[in-house]
Amino acid sequence: SSRKCMTSSLGHPLNSNGDPHTGAPEEKVELRKKVTLLRGISIIIGTIIGAGIFISPKGILKNSGSVGMSLVVWIACGILSLFGALSYAELGTCIKKSGGHYTYILEAFGPQVAFVRLWVDMIAIRPAGLAVIALAFGRYILEPIFMPCGVPEIAIKLATTIGITMVMYLNSMSVSWTARIQIFLTFSKLLAIVIIIVPGLYQLFKGETKNFENAFEVNTVDLTGLPLAFYSGMYAYAGWFYLNFVTEEVENPERTMPLAICISMVIVMICYTMTNVAYYTVMSAEELLASDAVAVTFAEKLMGNFSVAVPVFVALSCFGSMNGCLFAISRMFYVASREGQLPEVLSMIHIRRHTPLPAVIVLYPITLLILFLGDIYSLLNFMSFLRWLFIGVAVVGLIYLRYTRPDMPRPFKVPIFIPAVFSFTCFFMVFLSLYSDPINTGIGFAISLTGIPAYFIFIHFERKPKWFQKLSDSVNRSLQIILEVVPTEH
Repeated sequence: SSRKCMTSSLGHPLNSNGDPHTGAPEEKVELRKKVTLLRGISIIIGTIIGAGIFISPKGILKNSGSVGMSLVVWIACGILSLFGALSYAELGTCIKKSGGHYTYILEAFGPQVAFVRLWVDMIAIRPAGLAVIALAFGRYILEPIFMPCGVPEIAIKLATTIGITMVMYLNSMSVSWTARIQIFLTFSKLLAIVIIIVPGLYQLFKGETKNFENAFEVNTVDLTGLPLAFYSGMYAYAGWFYLNFVTEEVENPERTMPLAICISMVIVMICYTMTNVAYYTVMSAEELLASDAVAVTFAEKLMGNFSVAVPVFVALSCFGSMNGCLFAISRMFYVASREGQLPEVLSMIHIRRHTPLPAVIVLYPITLLILFLGDIYSLLNFMSFLRWLFIGVAVVGLIYLRYTRPDMPRPFKVPIFIPAVFSFTCFFMVFLSLYSDPINTGIGFAISLTGIPAYFIFIHFERKPKWFQKLSDSVNRSLQIILEVVPTEH
């Protein structure tokens, strides 16, 4: 009766021995290859379509200056993201390890650069990303309750905290439930997009085109604003790299990864552009900028009382993104800990629940801290600048590996101009953000530089002082006992 069932990250049973005291895994806990083409597509679409399309249109319009220009930015961001995604498809098929960006930088540029990436991820990028999506969740979930008034800020923060706590709890309690809920949420978000597109297109065919006249008024286009418009757009498409975090679980990755990536990107691009066209059939540029929650304003104008349902759908969509994001990121911390770059406790697994519990909850305190101290838009700029910097570095890694390891097997190969254009775009956006928002970007740089001393203190010096060794061992042990986790056998 004491036999326990061990589940891998996709909810498939693994053995665990029947010892009632320790419950330590008896065979190697490995992730089975269970991500088929369809599941791969749903992982990517499920994480890309989060809050972006419901919040970001505002940021893009504000910075691009006209309706026509904003649609151009949406399509351009989609094509650039596809370039990045194709580069990642090559990386994922030639480096068959989970862990996403971190693994690729580790392979191409070695442990120092990879650690700086990991450090920035841990203390800034991931918590900020989670906080941004969670804030959207908090705002939209409360919207129907407070309609037609605005939602008080403190209420949003509280709802957000509850949302983050729920996602963390779900991910630490059961891997199979995490996966099931993720599938349900992916369907609900596609439904929400259809609910917006169909009535919008109906309006368009009825002849509601007044907001598209003079769509390209040049006098309103501000060139310094364009990179920030691109940021908002690239943020809305961000998520095409999540399949690369679970490479080890993909069936026949040589075929599945490139296909899943291309199909998802095309679907998302069509969804996004059509949704924006739908918005403009009902709202003028001024109304769109005045709205705090674009999708809700759209629904109020078109659907009357039914509009209460839209914010609920949007909130579910954000919840799905948080869930998928945390699921993938915890695997990255798990891999990094396996590589010896993070405390050992992070690659341990809960005795009964069989989830990488420490890797899941490690982000919790930092996320809450960022949540109560930052503003969502400056957070977005501060975070995406760092994110693009490192994605650019990973894609340069692809070009670098072509020359340093030409004989590496590459089942899927992209023309060299694709990674070149994409990495150039990434660095171009970083430089322009330095130019247009030097303070946030400066903070971002300062944070990434703290990774260098951290690397030497925590990893490089083999002989750590006795007291440090004792302290870290006892912390590791206490955490192991409190969290009830055991090391997996590599």
